[in-house]
Amino acid sequence: MALERSRAVALLGPRQCGKTTLAQELVDIHSPNYFDLEDQSSLIALANPKSVLEPLKGLVVIDEVQQRPELFPVLRVLLDRKPLPAKFLILGSASPDLLRQSSESLAGRLELIEMGGFDLAEIGQNKDSLLWLRGGFPLSFLSKNDTDSFTWRKSFIKAFLERDLREQGIDLPSVTLHRFWAMLANSHGQIWNAAPIASSLGISKPTVRKYLDIFTGVFMVRQLQPWYANIKKRQVKSPKLYIRDTGILNSFLELRSEAEILRHPSSGASWEGFVIEQLIRSLELDHVYFWATHQGAEIDLVFSKGGRMFGIEIKRADAPSMTPSMRIALDDLKLEHIVVVYPGKKCYSLHKKIEVVSLDEILGGMNHIFGKG
Repeated sequence: MALERSRAVALLGPRQCGKTTLAQELVDIHSPNYFDLEDQSSLIALANPKSVLEPLKGLVVIDEVQQRPELFPVLRVLLDRKPLPAKFLILGSASPDLLRQSSESLAGRLELIEMGGFDLAEIGQNKDSLLWLRGGFPLSFLSKNDTDSFTWRKSFIKAFLERDLREQGIDLPSVTLHRFWAMLANSHGQIWNAAPIASSLGISKPTVRKYLDIFTGVFMVRQLQPWYANIKKRQVKSPKLYIRDTGILNSFLELRSEAEILRHPSSGASWEGFVIEQLIRSLELDHVYFWATHQGAEIDLVFSKGGRMFGIEIKRADAPSMTPSMRIALDDLKLEHIVVVYPGKKCYSLHKKIEVVSLDEILGGMNHIFGKG
């Protein structure tokens, strides 16, 4: 457990993903060891942080720590005490400043853990379609019906635009921010191109890039970076964009049911992003990429595990078959294995190094493939 091996743990993730609920299972919210920096009383209590935090023993929780980044130097001093009377669990829902401050002030003392909403391992295989539709935010997923879930997500987006992004230095009107996020949603699964978005919003491409990085830093967008191989072919150098929570994606696309998703042109890209998030969490991958050439060869996910390179293709099809891209990727990237993930139930081989597996196999981490010595 992270709290056993580290002096401090930072639990990072978007608002409403369950960080506070988890922390309150460890420390009572009314305890003198619990500080919520969106609560005025906690802010007043930490006006002189060293004198307040120094006497505490056991586990201390500081929620929404990005509200007071000046706490990090104080925490560094407290974490260097020997013996150590208290450990700290730090929660943050806006990561850019938090990551920067922690890396500068708490290097070697703080373990960073990213927390998302529900995933397949938590909700079970038989509810994967519901997770795809509603997303992983607990209050969205657990809503009584699809209408309530859709309404919750709309309210979440509005509050996020009006509060969280202001704290990150975005000064665009809420309506413009909503348009920007909607444009990102319509770019889901595509290669990033700042020019049309900048032109539509009337801002520069560097500014669009800055805003994209902020959306990425607050866990709303994933920028999947391109893998570069030392080959003669021209390779794609721009990232791919994904809205990390498919419930949020469906809200922007006005999709309220699974039937509507399946009829939508972006159904395949939506399912691809959904599977990518599940794979990253299930396989505990820190660094993932995609690979594509200008000649048309591509592979959805490339990563290294155990010193070997693997590829994953994601196909929403009844029975995926061998493609030229798979053969090219095997040869050009020297991949150990390619896994093709699809929504069916049967698993079968296309090649001695290419295996088709069901979405259910993700839950087991596919150790029979990636765990081979």
